[in-house]
Amino acid sequence: MKIFKVFFDIEKEEQWLNKQLQEGYRCTNISGLGIYTFEKTDKRYVMRLDYQDYLPKKKFMEYKGIYEDFGWSHIEGHRLGGRQYWQKEDGDQNEIFSDRQSMANYYKRLMGYSLSLCMLMLFVGIPCADYSELYHKGLWSMHGDLFWKAFLFETPFALLKLSPVLLGIFFGTTSYKFYRKYSLLKEK
Repeated sequence: MKIFKVFFDIEKEEQWLNKQLQEGYRCTNISGLGIYTFEKTDKRYVMRLDYQDYLPKKKFMEYKGIYEDFGWSHIEGHRLGGRQYWQKEDGDQNEIFSDRQSMANYYKRLMGYSLSLCMLMLFVGIPCADYSELYHKGLWSMHGDLFWKAFLFETPFALLKLSPVLLGIFFGTTSYKFYRKYSLLKEK
C-alpha cells in the first residue's frame, strides 16, 4: 500500500506513522516526495523519528550502529542531515531517547533547523517582493460583481507573493514551539 502525505510537523508525522503501524501495516520505504510504502503484517511495530544535522560518514555509521544494537531498523535518512526514520517490533523499549538530556538535544536540533528555515524565508521574502502591490492597481476601482470576480481571481497570486513571509512566520512559530519543549526539559 502506498500513501502520499506531506508533513511539516515531525511529531504529527510520527503519530500518523504509528497509527498506520497499529492498524497492522509495516513501513518499508519513505520517499523524499512524501510517498510512504506499507505492507500488511501480523507483527506489531513502532516507529520513532529523529532529526540529525550533518554527520561525517564514520559518525553516521556509529549513530546507526547504536540504534541497530537495540533492535531498531533504519528505514530512511541521510548522513547529510534531516529526518531519520527508525522502526522496530513493539517491545519493552520503544523510545529512542534514553534520558532527558538526549530528548532536550533532539528539540535543540529541531529548533535550530526551524529557525534557519525561518531566517531563510524571511531573508528571501522580505526584500524580494513588492508588497505595496499585492493586487493589480485597477482592482480597487472596479465595482460590484466585476470587483469580486477579479478579487477572487487575484487572491491566490497575492498569497503566492506572500508565501515566503508566511512560511517564515510558520517556521518561526515552530522554532519557538521546539524552544519551549527544549527549555522545559532543561529546567527539570
